[in-house]
Amino acid sequence: MAEMSILGPAIAGFALGFSLIMAIGAQNAFVLRQGLRGEYVLPLVLTCAISDAILITAGVAGFGVLIAANPALLDWVRYAGAAFLIVYGAMNFRAALKGGDALQDKGGTAGSLGAAVTTCLLLTWANPHVYLDTVVLLGGISAQYSPTWAFGLGAAVASFTFFFMLGFGAQLLRPLFTNPRAWQVLDVVVGATMWAIAAKLIWGM
Repeated sequence: MAEMSILGPAIAGFALGFSLIMAIGAQNAFVLRQGLRGEYVLPLVLTCAISDAILITAGVAGFGVLIAANPALLDWVRYAGAAFLIVYGAMNFRAALKGGDALQDKGGTAGSLGAAVTTCLLLTWANPHVYLDTVVLLGGISAQYSPTWAFGLGAAVASFTFFFMLGFGAQLLRPLFTNPRAWQVLDVVVGATMWAIAAKLIWGM
């Protein structure tokens, strides 16, 4: 009986967590791009999943109520995140205008691990939607389940599952991206996604 009482909240947490995280966003677009290039995939998916687990734990522990009660804090994160997304989106448009960046069979990696992880952290922690979805929403809904930690665990497992699928599954599309034109399209899509999210942050969530 105890196992059944834990399994129900865990499944509910997994289902809601997976549905929230699978929406296309800045973080997911970055992981997809790195997965296609095969650059630092494991550190990046772990960075995303562990960050989500920390935020989910905070929400289940009750910090969602604290964040919801401090709109000024969310406003600061909102504008800082929008500024970063505008710059990052412009970088993608610039890459597209330069003519694409096709995968090379023997090409080296571009950029350092530290830079990639830093970018991933910024895309994760400077996005107020992360706090609203992961901390406030998941944290609030978890109160409807007992035990709440089982709901949070299910949501955290969903995050690990999704990011590993996204990062390593992207390699299945690598043959397509030996064509520079495909990279141009991806850069434009990523840039447009970044700017659309930035606009939404500036003019209201």
